[in-house]
Amino acid sequence: MILMPVLLLLIQAQAVAPPVQPLTLKAQYDWGYVGADGEGKGTFSALLEPGKGKVVLELHGLGERLVLLQGDAESGYRILIPRQKLDRTVKSIGEVPVPFLPKLGSPAALQLLLEKGEGPGVKVSSQDALGPKKLRYQGKDEQGNDVMVWLTRTRWERNGP
Repeated sequence: MILMPVLLLLIQAQAVAPPVQPLTLKAQYDWGYVGADGEGKGTFSALLEPGKGKVVLELHGLGERLVLLQGDAESGYRILIPRQKLDRTVKSIGEVPVPFLPKLGSPAALQLLLEKGEGPGVKVSSQDALGPKKLRYQGKDEQGNDVMVWLTRTRWERNGP
C-alpha cells in the first residue's frame, strides 16, 4: 500500500519542521512633538511581540528617558513618566495615558501603526519597501489640547511570519 509510506513521510517532515517563530518587531524613530505644553525631539524605540501582547516603548529626549512603557497581556503594562512622577500599571494597553500615540487599544493595533501607518489621526507622508518611513500623528492630549507628533524611522527589524 503506497499511502502508508507517504503518510509516514509527511508525519516525519512535520516532526522535524522548525517551530514557527513568533513575530518580533524592533523599530527606532526620530520624533518631534508640538503641543500646549511645549516642543521636543528625540528618539522613540519600540519592541513588540504582538502574539504575546508584549510591548516595550521608550521615548528619549535631550539625553533623558521621558517615557518607559513595558509589559504584556498576561501581567499588565507599566508606564513610567519621571517628569510627571507617574508610575502606573494597567491591565490593557488601551488604558495607558500615552500622549505621543493615538489610542490604540492593543499591541496588534500598535503593530499596524508601525507596519502600515494605520491608526486614528495618523498619516503616512513617506513610505519605502519596509513600510511607513515618515508618519505624522495629530490628536489631543489628556486635557483636550492639540498635539502633533512626527516620526521618522531610523531602524527596522522584523522577525517571524
